[in-house]
Amino acid sequence: MSEEFRLRSVAVAAFAPATLFGLAEGSMMPVIALSAYDRGASTAIAALIGSLLGIGSIVTNIPSGMLATRIGERKSMLVGAVVTVLGLSFCLVNLGHGMWSLLVYGFGTLLIGAASSIYTLARQSYLTEMVPKHMRARALSTLGGTLRIGMFLGPFLGAGAIKLWGLPGAYYVSLAAIIAAGAIVTFVPDLEESAEHKAAALQVTSLGILKQYWRTFLTLGSGIVLLSAIRQTRQVVIPLWAAHIGLSPTTSSIIYGVAGAIDALTFYPAGKVMDSYGRRWVAVPCVIILGLSFIFMPLTRGAVTLGCVAMIMGFGNGIGSGIVMTLGADISPSIGRPTFLGIWRELADAGQGVGPVVLSAVTAAAGLGCGIIVSGVVGFAAAAALWTWIPSRPRLTRGKAEATDDATDEATASR
Repeated sequence: MSEEFRLRSVAVAAFAPATLFGLAEGSMMPVIALSAYDRGASTAIAALIGSLLGIGSIVTNIPSGMLATRIGERKSMLVGAVVTVLGLSFCLVNLGHGMWSLLVYGFGTLLIGAASSIYTLARQSYLTEMVPKHMRARALSTLGGTLRIGMFLGPFLGAGAIKLWGLPGAYYVSLAAIIAAGAIVTFVPDLEESAEHKAAALQVTSLGILKQYWRTFLTLGSGIVLLSAIRQTRQVVIPLWAAHIGLSPTTSSIIYGVAGAIDALTFYPAGKVMDSYGRRWVAVPCVIILGLSFIFMPLTRGAVTLGCVAMIMGFGNGIGSGIVMTLGADISPSIGRPTFLGIWRELADAGQGVGPVVLSAVTAAAGLGCGIIVSGVVGFAAAAALWTWIPSRPRLTRGKAEATDDATDEATASR
């Protein structure tokens, strides 16, 4: 069966809902702070409400894995879609200025963050099971890329809807996208698994996974934390440095958008390299390029030079599309995979929380330029960790690779 046919065979099941889910998030994210201000929030409260998306994801990652293990990946994706619709509905409730209005809006934002965790984990687990192992990186890179494309397009569609209906227009776009994603998932076939496999999976616990894989979480997991930290920080440094050197918000947005376009266009070649030569050959260059772009940024003094550095940053991040999911899928056991991936996502989310904090702390102590450089050093530390602990495997033929992976799964399941 041809490679193209295989990828097309999962396009509707995995890639179309991912694009729509990304579009839904991209549409609403730019207006979270504005919606909070509209309900009477201070700057600090608006920032807190914005952080609820991440908090919702962090507190739900492990329960999401348990949910997918018990009811299956497809049903979990449907649960994620329903919870997102519920969260968006709360966000659309505006009780005017006051605490109750902010509480309702904050609760809706928290639900959306939780739903994102449920949906993302189930989607990753589903695709990992559906796609042949020798094409796993291409499939998961494409999954990450389609999500990026959706998030890139979402703000533009949201802006158009805001012109028509005001701030609620952005949420209308999100609702339409999520409902469409849920409708597609409704017709996706369930994964086939034997009664024995399902019974064994139900015996898996998060504590058991932690005990069995603690060395992996401590070693390779540290690389994932560092990788996620510099990735999250990159979303902050472009507008911060643009403002620091006196560029207008419009110019800053254009530079950010161009970097996002480069990011969204480089996912598939990276997946092909990972499948052909190994995960190190993409993971390590990804964080080195990101680190270098951070080091170069304080040297820029205008829109052109900052734009060039931002494009390098977008390229570095883009070639790493799907790398966290791919590494998690590679080392996860076939029995209890969603539970393992829930813990794996906690590591990534921890890094996303730590990265901006490091930038903020160093900036407060030594200035923005120094903060950006220290954040770049985080990328080099991530490269060292990933090069050291990503499992190295010889390049195998498809048949041998499949057989080796299957034997590994069987050995893992028997432990």
